[in-house]
Formats: sequence, C-alpha cells, structure tokens
Amino acid sequence: MSILNDHKERIITGAALLAVVLLVGFIDNFYVMWLVFGAIYLVAFKEAMVLFGITSDKELGYAAGIWLLAGIYPYGDDLFVLAGMAYASAVAYNKELEWKNFLPFLYPTAGMLFLFTMYQEYHVVSLLWLLVIVAFTDIGAYAVGKSIGKTKFSETSPNKTLEGVVGGVVFATLGGMFVGLFIVDFSVALVISFVVSLASVFGDLFESLLKRKAEVKDSGTIFPGHGGMLDRIDGYLFGAIVMLVLMRGLV
Repeated sequence: MSILNDHKERIITGAALLAVVLLVGFIDNFYVMWLVFGAIYLVAFKEAMVLFGITSDKELGYAAGIWLLAGIYPYGDDLFVLAGMAYASAVAYNKELEWKNFLPFLYPTAGMLFLFTMYQEYHVVSLLWLLVIVAFTDIGAYAVGKSIGKTKFSETSPNKTLEGVVGGVVFATLGGMFVGLFIVDFSVALVISFVVSLASVFGDLFESLLKRKAEVKDSGTIFPGHGGMLDRIDGYLFGAIVMLVLMRGLV
C-alpha cells in the first residue's frame, strides 16, 4: 500500500492518459488523430525550445504551419526535410538567425511526423504496436532494474541499469511481437519489436541528455507526477521513426 500511496498522483495521471489514448484509438478518425497529435506536437515543441535554450516565439508558429501541412500533404515524414532546406536557406539569407533555433524542427518534429505518417499508412493497429513496445520497454526496465539491476547503463541517465535495459528490451520484444502479428509475420514482428524497443531506450536517453544540459529535472509540468510532454513521448519519438522505416522496408 505504501508504494501506491507514494505514487498515487503518478498512477492517477497515468490511468487518465491511458484512457485518453484508448479513446482516441477507438474513435480512429483521421481528423481527431491529427488534432490530438497536433496538440501533443506543439506542447512538445514548446518544451524542446526551452531545453534547447530558444527564446524566440516565431518557431512555434512555423511548427503550427508544418502541422497544418501534415493534415493535407500525404507524405508528412518528408516535411521536416523541407523544413530543413527552408531554414538553411533562411540562415544563408539572414546571418542573424541561429542554427540552434532549427533543432526543435528535428526533435520532436521528425518523430511526430513519422508517427502520424505511420498511422496514415498502417492504421491504428501500428500505433497500438508501438505503444505496447515502448510501454513494455519501460515497465520491463523498471521491474528488472529494481530487482537485479547493478551495472550502470550510461552516465547520461544514472538510474538506468544494463540489466534493466536488457530486461525491458526482452519483455518488449516478446510482448510487441504478439501485437505485430496482426500486421506482419512472426520473424518480421520479432525483428521490428526488438529494434524499436532498442530505439525507444535511446529516445529516452536522448531526452535525459537534453534535460541534463538544460539543468532541469523534467521537460515540463503539464502532467502531475510525470513531468512534461517530452517526458512521456521521448521513447515514441525515436521508436516511430525506426518502426516506419522498418515497416516500409520489410513489410
């Protein structure tokens, strides 16, 4: 009971988030998904601006423009490449622009555009597959790390252990494989689940690096007990890119 009491706020918030995710998935409507992902993206983009030390507000308006295009352009994952070209052109024209201001157009923009494109191409079951992989990676890593974890995984995230990471990846690979069978065959489901789980680990690690450099504990405070939006979606941002690439290449 003490564990439940200690994490009561976190558990309540997590349950509410899961309910919203399941409801949106059940509705399974393009415009609803576009609106929900767009809201997630803009909040995450704003948090990334803070982590990267960007004080300008113009970039958030450009991000909103990118998401508007994602709703009508059929290849949303290409938009961040076009954004890169546009910003490079702008920097060449105006030397007062800083390159670091472009960083949020890579992270979290690329991951969110790939995530939305994956929904368009492989439908809501692909999002469920990704959800299971990333969630199982986190759950497995926490359970194994707390029980037998001793070896530090990376200086970037001192609380992560090698044993926990391995346990999480194994747990997610096996759990994700069963969901993947609704889309692909056994061997492909196994490979994709394994690689995406590994990618989600480094997605979490990358966000930890950004927070350490910015000297903050969480990316934001939008979710009581959980921190910011990036704290919740960091694994998905890396995992979605890897999953879409693998599905296009292997399916």
